[in-house]
Amino acid sequence: MLDTIKPSLAGFFEGSNPKPPVHLGTRYDASGNFLPEPGNTVVCHLIEGSSSQAAIIEARERMLAMPDADRLAFTPISSLHMTLFQGIIEYRRRLPYWPADVPLDTSIDDMTRLYVERLQGFEGHGPFKVKIVEIVPTGLTVAGATEEDRLVLKAWRDALSVPFGYRHPDHDTYVFHITFAYQIRRLADERAAAWQDLFDESLSFLEREAPVIELRPPAFCSFKDMKHFEELRVLG
Repeated sequence: MLDTIKPSLAGFFEGSNPKPPVHLGTRYDASGNFLPEPGNTVVCHLIEGSSSQAAIIEARERMLAMPDADRLAFTPISSLHMTLFQGIIEYRRRLPYWPADVPLDTSIDDMTRLYVERLQGFEGHGPFKVKIVEIVPTGLTVAGATEEDRLVLKAWRDALSVPFGYRHPDHDTYVFHITFAYQIRRLADERAAAWQDLFDESLSFLEREAPVIELRPPAFCSFKDMKHFEELRVLG
């Protein structure tokens, strides 16, 4: 059955990826409950009440309606965002995911206060637009709507690496996304065609209804878990 799906989806199915999901047990449990995993980040939330938010919520509802959607732990609608730059997080206290000039045992709250100070006066690189590229079981893959938008996104990330004090190994290849859910269990191989059909239909729907995603300006946020991202400083 897996020969019916795109290669980018293969990792979400039992036959091609029997390993347990990487964040299971630290970010969320086997019942789909989110666990404490404090950190900080720079994100763009969806604009409340926008037409693109409504379309994205509809796509999320279609996923929730699948009979095996209980294999996914869905985040709240209010948390929907695109991550622009990854901050530090409790379970990633190692280089190069942490600034080399700050002790690795510094508390998350102290790190957040430090970054609020470092980001004071940060100007950013102006507005950008993003579009949806693909849908996968965990949400939407997105990218700059034009080549110019992609360059602006890169400029933002390059600039943010200075106050944050690091570049992740995937700094230049980071895939922008809007998370709907995390996998609790891999999807059954015999369900591959049904999920592929859903994603194809939903992508066509989103390309029609939300050709550009309406996003709030980038904001430095703190979080205790994956359910809420508190905006502390709007950037640019």
